[in-house]
Amino acid sequence: MSASRRSGTTDELGPDEPEPERDGGPEGVGGSDLLAALLDGMDAALCAFDADGVLTHWNREAERILGWTAAEAVGRHGLAGWAVRGADAEEVEGRLMSAMQAPGRQVNEFALLTKDGGRVLVRTQSAAVRGPDGKPAGVYCAFSEVHAQIDLERSIALSEALFEDASWGVVLVDADLRPAVVNSHAARALGTGRTSVLGRPLGELLAQGVEELEAALTHVLAEGAPPAPAEIWVSVRTPEGNLRRCWRSGFLRLASPLTEEPVPLGVGWLFQDVTEAKQLEQEASLLRFRAQQLHRAARAAAECEDPRDAATVHLDFALAGFADHALIDRVAGGSLNDGDGLRSTTTAAVRLIRVAATPTGAPGPSLLTGAAGLPVRYGEGHPALQCVERVGSVRASIGTVPPEQAREWARARQWPTDAVHALCAVLRSRGRTLGVVTFLRGAGRSQFERSDSIYAEDVAVRIAAALDLAGQVGRAGQPGQPGEK
Repeated sequence: MSASRRSGTTDELGPDEPEPERDGGPEGVGGSDLLAALLDGMDAALCAFDADGVLTHWNREAERILGWTAAEAVGRHGLAGWAVRGADAEEVEGRLMSAMQAPGRQVNEFALLTKDGGRVLVRTQSAAVRGPDGKPAGVYCAFSEVHAQIDLERSIALSEALFEDASWGVVLVDADLRPAVVNSHAARALGTGRTSVLGRPLGELLAQGVEELEAALTHVLAEGAPPAPAEIWVSVRTPEGNLRRCWRSGFLRLASPLTEEPVPLGVGWLFQDVTEAKQLEQEASLLRFRAQQLHRAARAAAECEDPRDAATVHLDFALAGFADHALIDRVAGGSLNDGDGLRSTTTAAVRLIRVAATPTGAPGPSLLTGAAGLPVRYGEGHPALQCVERVGSVRASIGTVPPEQAREWARARQWPTDAVHALCAVLRSRGRTLGVVTFLRGAGRSQFERSDSIYAEDVAVRIAAALDLAGQVGRAGQPGQPGEK
């Protein structure tokens, strides 16, 4: 018996021919041994027939699937009666042996018999084996269980679909944290092409969020996939500038299936852009918080005996999460009617008196000021004066400038020196302008937006009502005035 046959297969000499000497000598590895090792190490089942239909090869995977050993299979003529039902044998053997005359490979599906009498549906690939003269000398047939083949095809199809048609980003990152494969969706999200992104550090693609993303990838390489998706904010570099996005990301550790110990090949990173949803969520949360603050302020102000204290209560509640400083300036003389010719005069003719302000040092409640009645030295074109003139909100910002220039800008407008963004809202009550409330933000905050103006105007309405009530109470308490006690 040949060396191939001893290990579960036989070589091309057939089952009854003498075994040749090993090419490598007594201590070497002969060609038959090498062939047997290769065949037995295959993941697919393999058998072969000579030109007369006699089985010449049968590897261990074929034994595993059907249960027949090489000793039981090799040397048999055809498959009839043991590996194929008699009724199906002629058709099955005819289709297998027809591969000797056909070009390329032929793919078929057959129902084969196992040693214990069961049936297994297999998918076969058969092709001709040619001799030294080029003529067909037999047929080899590789086969596997259909469900295993289908699973493999599904895995391949899934991989192809993910990297072509997926509606979310898919990136394979190697162990050096560099993209190795990128699908079309991910390439668009990164603002580059599928090939130009390969092998580049993530820091060249993202302006912000790189550290958080690389930390997540490193954790997955070391510990495995996290139990839930993570939301990561990044800034993508684009020709138009940095674009801030929120990506809901899932991570999978990729390990080689060909090694006994799992060797990490990299990380599969799947992400979806949820920026708009997160922004809507944040806006809704902000609106709920501001509505709650207005409600709390109204309840606290209702308990104040002095309406001026109620005005500062509204101011203090509005500051939370909104601004760093706030000021209330009252029109000198009490108020301005819309019919007083305000819009025809210059803003320099309007005088404002500071009546309340937040402390500039340690945090604390707003303080009532302006007992002396001295007007604030606002220059022409000051945002507060513009607010009174327009009877509407005014936003102002110094932008990105050196710190000393920003401090000078705030100092010239009679604001705390750390202010870089301002929002002025007019105080209106009973058709009259009572003054201005100014909210100020430092460099650590963003500029005021339109939604901020709406909130400031809601607060201004409540402050104006409290100041108007304070004026009525003051007049009622003067001698000779109605309501005198």
